[in-house]
Amino acid sequence: MTELRPGDASLLRKVNTQATLRALRREGVATLTQLGRVTGLSRQTVEAVLDELAERGYVREVPPDEGVMGRPARRFGFRADAGHVVGLEVGGDGIVVALADLNGEVVAWERAEVDAGAAAHERVEAARSAALRCVDGAGVARRRVWAVAAGTPGIVDRTGRVTLSLPLPGWTGLDLAGVAGRWFGCPGLAANDANLAALAEHWRGSARHAADIVYVLIGHRAGAGILIGGRLHRGRSGAAGEIGTLRQVGWEDAARELVKGTSAGEVFEAALKGERDAVGRVERYAGHLAVGASALALAIDPDLLVLGGGGSSRAGDVLLEPVRRHLAELCVSSPEVVASTLGDEGVALGAVRFALDHVERETLGL
Repeated sequence: MTELRPGDASLLRKVNTQATLRALRREGVATLTQLGRVTGLSRQTVEAVLDELAERGYVREVPPDEGVMGRPARRFGFRADAGHVVGLEVGGDGIVVALADLNGEVVAWERAEVDAGAAAHERVEAARSAALRCVDGAGVARRRVWAVAAGTPGIVDRTGRVTLSLPLPGWTGLDLAGVAGRWFGCPGLAANDANLAALAEHWRGSARHAADIVYVLIGHRAGAGILIGGRLHRGRSGAAGEIGTLRQVGWEDAARELVKGTSAGEVFEAALKGERDAVGRVERYAGHLAVGASALALAIDPDLLVLGGGGSSRAGDVLLEPVRRHLAELCVSSPEVVASTLGDEGVALGAVRFALDHVERETLGL
Protein backbone atom coordinates (compact mmCIF):
# COMPACT_ATOMS: atom_id res chain seq x y z
CA MET A 1 0.00 0.00 0.00
CA THR A 2 1.39 3.41 -0.97
CA GLU A 3 1.97 5.64 2.04
CA LEU A 4 0.31 9.07 1.83
CA ARG A 5 2.98 11.74 2.17
CA PRO A 6 2.52 15.24 3.62
CA GLY A 7 0.99 17.48 0.98
CA ASP A 8 -0.62 14.61 -0.96
CA ALA A 9 -3.98 15.08 0.78
CA SER A 10 -4.13 18.80 -0.06
CA LEU A 11 -3.18 18.07 -3.67
CA LEU A 12 -5.92 15.44 -3.86
CA ARG A 13 -8.47 17.91 -2.50
CA LYS A 14 -7.40 20.44 -5.13
CA VAL A 15 -7.74 17.89 -7.94
CA ASN A 16 -11.18 16.83 -6.69
CA THR A 17 -12.30 20.45 -6.42
CA GLN A 18 -11.12 21.23 -9.94
CA ALA A 19 -12.88 18.17 -11.36
CA THR A 20 -16.15 18.98 -9.60
CA LEU A 21 -16.09 22.64 -10.54
CA ARG A 22 -15.37 21.85 -14.19
CA ALA A 23 -18.20 19.35 -14.28
CA LEU A 24 -20.65 21.73 -12.64
CA ARG A 25 -19.83 24.54 -15.06
CA ARG A 26 -20.25 22.16 -17.97
CA GLU A 27 -23.53 20.66 -16.73
CA GLY A 28 -25.05 23.93 -15.52
CA VAL A 29 -27.22 22.32 -12.85
CA ALA A 30 -26.55 18.82 -11.54
CA THR A 31 -27.31 16.45 -8.69
CA LEU A 32 -24.74 14.76 -6.47
CA THR A 33 -25.29 11.52 -8.36
CA GLN A 34 -24.77 13.19 -11.75
CA LEU A 35 -21.60 14.94 -10.59
CA GLY A 36 -20.26 11.71 -9.13
CA ARG A 37 -20.87 9.91 -12.43
CA VAL A 38 -19.19 12.67 -14.48
CA THR A 39 -16.17 13.11 -12.19
CA GLY A 40 -15.74 9.50 -11.07
CA LEU A 41 -15.72 10.66 -7.43
CA SER A 42 -17.73 9.18 -4.58
CA ARG A 43 -20.93 10.85 -3.46
CA GLN A 44 -19.33 11.72 -0.11
CA THR A 45 -16.34 13.37 -1.81
CA VAL A 46 -18.55 15.38 -4.16
CA GLU A 47 -20.73 16.52 -1.26
CA ALA A 48 -17.67 17.65 0.73
CA VAL A 49 -16.28 19.55 -2.27
CA LEU A 50 -19.63 21.26 -2.91
CA ASP A 51 -19.87 22.34 0.74
CA GLU A 52 -16.43 23.93 0.45
CA LEU A 53 -17.29 25.62 -2.86
CA ALA A 54 -20.54 26.92 -1.38
CA GLU A 55 -18.60 28.48 1.52
CA ARG A 56 -16.38 30.22 -1.02
CA GLY A 57 -19.45 31.53 -2.83
CA TYR A 58 -18.91 29.59 -6.07
CA VAL A 59 -21.83 27.17 -5.79
CA ARG A 60 -25.50 27.45 -4.84
CA GLU A 61 -28.15 24.85 -4.13
CA VAL A 62 -30.93 25.02 -6.71
CA PRO A 63 -34.52 24.67 -5.43
CA PRO A 64 -36.47 21.67 -6.81
CA ASP A 65 -38.86 22.23 -9.69
CA GLU A 66 -42.47 22.89 -8.72
CA GLY A 67 -44.71 19.83 -8.70
CA VAL A 68 -41.94 17.33 -7.97
CA MET A 69 -43.32 14.55 -5.76
CA GLY A 70 -41.47 12.87 -2.92
CA ARG A 71 -38.04 13.87 -1.70
CA PRO A 72 -36.24 15.45 -4.65
CA ALA A 73 -32.52 15.02 -5.20
CA ARG A 74 -30.39 17.97 -4.16
CA ARG A 75 -29.31 20.02 -7.16
CA PHE A 76 -26.39 22.41 -7.41
CA GLY A 77 -25.39 25.14 -9.81
CA PHE A 78 -22.28 27.20 -10.43
CA ARG A 79 -22.67 30.84 -9.33
CA ALA A 80 -21.58 32.71 -12.43
CA ASP A 81 -22.43 35.98 -10.66
CA ALA A 82 -19.96 35.30 -7.84
CA GLY A 83 -17.49 37.44 -9.76
CA HIS A 84 -17.19 39.44 -12.96
CA VAL A 85 -14.54 40.49 -15.43
CA VAL A 86 -14.16 43.66 -17.47
CA GLY A 87 -12.84 43.61 -21.01
CA LEU A 88 -12.24 46.80 -22.93
CA GLU A 89 -10.80 48.22 -26.09
CA VAL A 90 -8.87 51.46 -25.81
CA GLY A 91 -8.71 52.66 -29.40
CA GLY A 92 -7.76 55.69 -31.39
CA ASP A 93 -11.16 57.37 -31.35
CA GLY A 94 -13.24 55.34 -28.93
CA ILE A 95 -13.57 53.08 -25.92
CA VAL A 96 -15.66 49.89 -25.85
CA VAL A 97 -16.25 48.16 -22.50
CA ALA A 98 -17.87 44.79 -21.77
CA LEU A 99 -18.79 43.47 -18.34
CA ALA A 100 -19.21 39.68 -18.13
CA ASP A 101 -19.97 37.07 -15.49
CA LEU A 102 -17.82 34.01 -14.81
CA ASN A 103 -19.53 32.08 -17.61
CA GLY A 104 -18.47 34.76 -20.07
CA GLU A 105 -21.99 36.10 -20.57
CA VAL A 106 -21.85 39.84 -21.20
CA VAL A 107 -24.24 41.64 -18.85
CA ALA A 108 -23.45 45.24 -19.84
CA TRP A 109 -21.77 47.31 -22.54
CA GLU A 110 -20.46 50.87 -22.45
CA ARG A 111 -19.03 53.02 -25.23
CA ALA A 112 -17.31 56.38 -25.18
CA GLU A 113 -15.71 58.61 -27.78
CA VAL A 114 -12.23 60.00 -27.38
CA ASP A 115 -10.34 62.45 -29.55
CA ALA A 116 -7.74 60.82 -31.79
CA GLY A 117 -5.16 63.36 -30.62
CA ALA A 118 -5.97 63.02 -26.92
CA ALA A 119 -3.05 62.88 -24.51
CA ALA A 120 -2.33 59.60 -22.78
CA HIS A 121 -3.76 60.71 -19.42
CA GLU A 122 -6.96 61.88 -21.12
CA ARG A 123 -7.38 58.55 -22.89
CA VAL A 124 -6.74 56.64 -19.65
CA GLU A 125 -9.34 58.75 -17.83
CA ALA A 126 -11.89 58.18 -20.61
CA ALA A 127 -11.30 54.43 -20.36
CA ARG A 128 -11.51 54.45 -16.55
CA SER A 129 -14.73 56.45 -16.55
CA ALA A 130 -16.34 54.19 -19.16
CA ALA A 131 -15.34 51.05 -17.22
CA LEU A 132 -16.74 52.40 -13.96
CA ARG A 133 -19.98 53.49 -15.64
CA CYS A 134 -20.37 50.02 -17.14
CA VAL A 135 -19.93 48.24 -13.80
CA ASP A 136 -21.94 50.70 -11.72
CA GLY A 137 -24.72 50.89 -14.30
CA ALA A 138 -25.11 47.11 -14.20
CA GLY A 139 -25.51 47.19 -10.42
CA VAL A 140 -22.40 45.08 -9.87
CA ALA A 141 -20.31 45.86 -6.80
CA ARG A 142 -16.82 47.00 -7.82
CA ARG A 143 -15.28 44.45 -5.44
CA ARG A 144 -16.94 41.75 -7.57
CA VAL A 145 -14.69 42.57 -10.52
CA TRP A 146 -11.99 39.90 -10.37
CA ALA A 147 -9.92 40.93 -13.39
CA VAL A 148 -9.70 43.68 -16.01
CA ALA A 149 -8.15 43.22 -19.46
CA ALA A 150 -7.54 45.95 -22.03
CA GLY A 151 -6.77 45.73 -25.74
CA THR A 152 -4.98 48.54 -27.51
CA PRO A 153 -3.04 49.26 -30.71
CA GLY A 154 0.69 48.61 -30.65
CA ILE A 155 3.11 46.14 -29.14
CA VAL A 156 2.21 45.06 -25.61
CA ASP A 157 4.62 42.84 -23.68
CA ARG A 158 3.66 39.96 -21.38
CA THR A 159 3.54 42.22 -18.32
CA GLY A 160 0.88 44.39 -19.98
CA ARG A 161 3.17 47.34 -20.73
CA VAL A 162 2.88 49.10 -24.10
CA THR A 163 6.38 48.98 -25.52
CA LEU A 164 5.50 50.71 -28.80
CA SER A 165 2.34 52.38 -30.04
CA LEU A 166 2.59 54.66 -33.04
CA PRO A 167 -1.14 55.47 -33.43
CA LEU A 168 -1.76 56.78 -29.87
CA PRO A 169 0.11 59.88 -28.61
CA GLY A 170 2.17 59.24 -25.48
CA TRP A 171 1.03 55.62 -25.23
CA THR A 172 4.49 54.02 -25.56
CA GLY A 173 5.82 52.99 -22.17
CA LEU A 174 2.42 52.97 -20.44
CA ASP A 175 1.84 50.17 -17.91
CA LEU A 176 -1.70 49.66 -19.17
CA ALA A 177 -2.27 46.46 -17.19
CA GLY A 178 -1.19 48.11 -13.95
CA VAL A 179 -3.33 51.18 -14.59
CA ALA A 180 -6.44 49.14 -15.42
CA GLY A 181 -6.02 46.89 -12.39
CA ARG A 182 -6.04 49.89 -10.05
CA TRP A 183 -9.52 50.93 -11.21
CA PHE A 184 -11.06 48.00 -9.32
CA GLY A 185 -8.20 46.84 -7.10
CA CYS A 186 -7.87 43.57 -9.00
CA PRO A 187 -5.43 41.92 -11.43
CA GLY A 188 -5.01 43.93 -14.63
CA LEU A 189 -3.97 42.58 -18.01
CA ALA A 190 -3.35 44.11 -21.42
CA ALA A 191 -2.60 42.88 -24.93
CA ASN A 192 -2.55 44.01 -28.54
CA ASP A 193 -6.05 44.67 -29.89
CA ALA A 194 -5.74 42.41 -32.96
CA ASN A 195 -4.53 39.54 -30.76
CA LEU A 196 -7.56 39.87 -28.51
CA ALA A 197 -9.91 40.13 -31.49
CA ALA A 198 -8.45 36.86 -32.80
CA LEU A 199 -9.14 35.28 -29.42
CA ALA A 200 -12.76 36.49 -29.57
CA GLU A 201 -13.27 35.06 -33.07
CA HIS A 202 -12.10 31.65 -31.89
CA TRP A 203 -14.32 31.87 -28.81
CA ARG A 204 -17.57 33.23 -30.23
CA GLY A 205 -17.06 34.37 -33.78
CA SER A 206 -16.25 33.12 -37.27
CA ALA A 207 -13.29 30.98 -36.21
CA ARG A 208 -14.88 28.63 -33.68
CA HIS A 209 -14.20 25.65 -35.93
CA ALA A 210 -10.56 26.58 -36.67
CA ALA A 211 -7.33 25.92 -34.75
CA ASP A 212 -4.74 27.98 -36.67
CA ILE A 213 -6.01 31.49 -37.38
CA VAL A 214 -4.73 34.76 -38.76
CA TYR A 215 -6.93 37.70 -37.86
CA VAL A 216 -6.46 40.99 -39.72
CA LEU A 217 -7.88 44.12 -38.11
CA ILE A 218 -9.02 46.59 -40.76
CA GLY A 219 -10.17 50.20 -40.76
CA HIS A 220 -8.24 53.29 -39.65
CA ARG A 221 -5.20 51.06 -39.25
CA ALA A 222 -4.32 47.46 -40.02
CA GLY A 223 -2.88 44.93 -37.61
CA ALA A 224 -2.84 41.16 -37.23
CA GLY A 225 -3.31 38.59 -34.49
CA ILE A 226 -2.34 34.92 -34.58
CA LEU A 227 -3.72 31.79 -32.94
CA ILE A 228 -1.84 28.51 -33.28
CA GLY A 229 -3.55 25.37 -32.05
CA GLY A 230 -6.31 27.57 -30.66
CA ARG A 231 -3.87 29.43 -28.43
CA LEU A 232 -2.84 33.05 -28.75
CA HIS A 233 0.65 33.42 -30.21
CA ARG A 234 2.16 36.69 -28.97
CA GLY A 235 5.83 35.99 -29.60
CA ARG A 236 8.88 36.75 -27.49
CA SER A 237 8.15 40.45 -27.04
CA GLY A 238 4.46 40.61 -27.95
CA ALA A 239 5.23 41.72 -31.51
CA ALA A 240 3.99 38.62 -33.36
CA GLY A 241 1.72 39.64 -36.23
CA GLU A 242 3.02 43.21 -36.42
CA ILE A 243 3.75 42.83 -40.11
CA GLY A 244 1.92 46.09 -40.75
CA THR A 245 4.88 48.00 -39.33
CA LEU A 246 6.98 46.82 -42.29
CA ARG A 247 6.83 49.79 -44.67
CA GLN A 248 7.20 47.63 -47.77
CA VAL A 249 3.89 45.88 -47.01
CA GLY A 250 2.06 49.20 -47.39
CA TRP A 251 -0.66 48.61 -44.80
CA GLU A 252 -0.39 52.01 -43.14
CA ASP A 253 -0.51 53.98 -46.39
CA ALA A 254 -3.36 51.82 -47.69
CA ALA A 255 -5.39 52.34 -44.51
CA ARG A 256 -4.92 56.10 -44.72
CA GLU A 257 -5.99 56.16 -48.36
CA LEU A 258 -9.03 54.00 -47.65
CA VAL A 259 -10.46 56.26 -44.94
CA LYS A 260 -9.37 59.60 -46.39
CA GLY A 261 -12.03 62.10 -45.31
CA THR A 262 -14.47 59.39 -44.18
CA SER A 263 -14.68 56.03 -42.33
CA ALA A 264 -13.97 52.50 -43.49
CA GLY A 265 -17.62 51.54 -43.06
CA GLU A 266 -18.79 54.40 -45.27
CA VAL A 267 -16.29 53.50 -47.99
CA PHE A 268 -17.43 49.87 -47.97
CA GLU A 269 -21.08 50.90 -48.16
CA ALA A 270 -20.35 53.21 -51.09
CA ALA A 271 -18.43 50.43 -52.86
CA LEU A 272 -21.36 48.07 -52.37
CA LYS A 273 -23.50 50.64 -54.20
CA GLY A 274 -21.02 50.62 -57.05
CA GLU A 275 -19.55 54.11 -56.58
CA ARG A 276 -16.41 54.13 -58.72
CA ASP A 277 -14.08 56.00 -56.36
CA ALA A 278 -15.01 53.77 -53.42
CA VAL A 279 -14.64 50.60 -55.52
CA GLY A 280 -11.16 51.73 -56.57
CA ARG A 281 -10.15 52.51 -53.00
CA VAL A 282 -11.31 49.11 -51.78
CA GLU A 283 -9.53 47.30 -54.63
CA ARG A 284 -6.22 49.04 -53.87
CA TYR A 285 -6.68 48.44 -50.15
CA ALA A 286 -7.39 44.75 -50.74
CA GLY A 287 -4.23 44.42 -52.83
CA HIS A 288 -2.04 45.86 -50.07
CA LEU A 289 -3.87 43.90 -47.39
CA ALA A 290 -3.28 40.66 -49.29
CA VAL A 291 0.50 41.25 -49.44
CA GLY A 292 0.88 41.28 -45.66
CA ALA A 293 -1.78 38.62 -45.15
CA SER A 294 -0.10 36.31 -47.65
CA ALA A 295 3.22 36.64 -45.84
CA LEU A 296 1.53 35.55 -42.61
CA ALA A 297 -0.38 32.79 -44.41
CA LEU A 298 2.80 31.46 -46.02
CA ALA A 299 4.57 31.43 -42.65
CA ILE A 300 1.74 29.87 -40.62
CA ASP A 301 -0.41 28.04 -43.20
CA PRO A 302 -3.58 28.79 -41.18
CA ASP A 303 -6.98 27.16 -41.44
CA LEU A 304 -8.66 30.53 -41.64
CA LEU A 305 -8.02 34.20 -42.34
CA VAL A 306 -10.53 36.49 -40.62
CA LEU A 307 -11.04 40.12 -41.63
CA GLY A 308 -12.42 42.11 -38.71
CA GLY A 309 -12.75 45.50 -37.11
CA GLY A 310 -15.43 48.16 -36.85
CA GLY A 311 -16.02 48.39 -40.61
CA SER A 312 -15.82 44.69 -41.39
CA SER A 313 -19.51 44.01 -40.84
CA ARG A 314 -20.31 46.37 -43.72
CA ALA A 315 -17.48 45.22 -45.99
CA GLY A 316 -19.18 42.08 -47.26
CA ASP A 317 -17.99 40.55 -50.51
CA VAL A 318 -16.87 43.97 -51.73
CA LEU A 319 -13.67 43.42 -49.70
CA LEU A 320 -13.63 39.64 -49.30
CA GLU A 321 -13.70 38.92 -53.03
CA PRO A 322 -10.64 41.01 -54.01
CA VAL A 323 -8.69 39.84 -50.94
CA ARG A 324 -9.40 36.21 -51.85
CA ARG A 325 -8.38 36.88 -55.44
CA HIS A 326 -5.09 38.53 -54.51
CA LEU A 327 -4.31 35.86 -51.90
CA ALA A 328 -4.84 33.11 -54.45
CA GLU A 329 -2.22 34.78 -56.65
CA LEU A 330 0.29 35.16 -53.81
CA CYS A 331 -0.12 31.97 -51.74
CA VAL A 332 0.92 28.42 -52.44
CA SER A 333 -2.25 27.31 -50.63
CA SER A 334 -4.67 30.12 -49.91
CA PRO A 335 -6.63 29.82 -46.64
CA GLU A 336 -10.37 30.30 -46.35
CA VAL A 337 -11.14 34.02 -45.95
CA VAL A 338 -14.16 35.13 -43.91
CA ALA A 339 -15.48 38.30 -42.32
CA SER A 340 -15.78 38.71 -38.57
CA THR A 341 -19.26 38.37 -37.11
CA LEU A 342 -18.40 40.49 -34.05
CA GLY A 343 -18.15 43.98 -35.55
CA ASP A 344 -16.72 46.61 -33.22
CA GLU A 345 -17.19 44.36 -30.17
CA GLY A 346 -14.44 41.91 -31.08
CA VAL A 347 -11.54 43.43 -29.15
CA ALA A 348 -13.58 43.95 -25.96
CA LEU A 349 -14.94 40.39 -26.17
CA GLY A 350 -11.42 39.07 -26.64
CA ALA A 351 -10.37 41.05 -23.58
CA VAL A 352 -13.22 39.39 -21.64
CA ARG A 353 -11.92 35.97 -22.69
CA PHE A 354 -8.36 37.00 -21.76
CA ALA A 355 -9.53 38.10 -18.29
CA LEU A 356 -11.62 34.93 -17.82
CA ASP A 357 -8.63 32.76 -18.68
CA HIS A 358 -6.70 34.51 -15.91
CA VAL A 359 -9.53 34.10 -13.38
CA GLU A 360 -10.04 30.43 -14.24
CA ARG A 361 -6.35 29.73 -13.93
CA GLU A 362 -5.41 31.86 -10.93
CA THR A 363 -8.63 32.13 -8.89
CA LEU A 364 -10.79 29.13 -9.73
CA GLY A 365 -7.77 26.87 -10.27
CA LEU A 366 -9.09 25.39 -13.52
